[in-house]
Amino acid sequence: MSTRVAVIGGGQNCEHEVSLASAAGIAAALDPTKYRPVRLTIGRDGRWSDANGVGLALPHAITLLQSCAVAIPALHGPRGEDGTVAALLDLTAVPYVGSGVRAGALAMDKHATKLLAANVGVATAPGVLLTQDSSYRWTHPVVVKPVAAGSSQGVALVRTAADLGPALAAAFALDDRILVEDVVVGREIDLAVLARPDGTRAVAPALEIVVDGLFDAGTKYDGSADFRIPAPLHEAELASLESAAVRVFDALGCNGIARVDFFLTADGPVLNEVNTMPGFTAASQVPKMFAAAGISYTDLLDLLVTDALAASGRVVPLPA
Repeated sequence: MSTRVAVIGGGQNCEHEVSLASAAGIAAALDPTKYRPVRLTIGRDGRWSDANGVGLALPHAITLLQSCAVAIPALHGPRGEDGTVAALLDLTAVPYVGSGVRAGALAMDKHATKLLAANVGVATAPGVLLTQDSSYRWTHPVVVKPVAAGSSQGVALVRTAADLGPALAAAFALDDRILVEDVVVGREIDLAVLARPDGTRAVAPALEIVVDGLFDAGTKYDGSADFRIPAPLHEAELASLESAAVRVFDALGCNGIARVDFFLTADGPVLNEVNTMPGFTAASQVPKMFAAAGISYTDLLDLLVTDALAASGRVVPLPA
């Protein structure tokens, strides 16, 4: 008998389409001899629908979720990755892959993440937090970003004072708080941390992003970025990055899998951000990183589902 796995995609934010792609990839890659994906979509308006696009009132969506052994919330950004859907799954007693409410909320808040990183000795870019009522005077090149958004939405490199106003407006269009950070000069290195039920942490081969300019939303999805796996690193550099990634992962209280992004500078790693539900198509960074370690996309999903079920006290039935 196949195990029913709810795969939730969509969401009420600017990453809606990215989430749909992740959910579609996951549903297609789940081992059909072990799992039966049950697709659920959250529309931009917050309404739920099933695999056929039929609308579901929230009580009916919950009933469908509770008919599954486990859920994979393939949701990116606010009102999804930020712990809101994890809270729903907790309240309805549905086991799920990934981080819980606290870690999702903290990691989505880039300012809170910076504070926690500092507490465990991991450097972040110098910067300031702004609200709509704040004033800021440009004096040098900076990066402007929303506090709670992903897929590099609303992120801009501000090279001149004239560019500041439009960058602030674009970021404030997505969030009521934004960060203005100093430009960090360094190599962009991503690490994927996997928490196992026995308390151990596995780190996939590091990935380096080689791109001309800022790794923004356009570059992230237009295929122009060069992903190098494993990233060419000295042993000491890799050890420093892996240590920092695990410390931040644990400080946030992450579970399942998370992608921890750094700049590797002459002074060591500088944390950029943490994604508790990173992009998860076959072409996304995290599946590619684990593939470099010999773990296929399908096997990685199997591992995540099996671990989530084990943590809940449930097991995956063996195929008939």
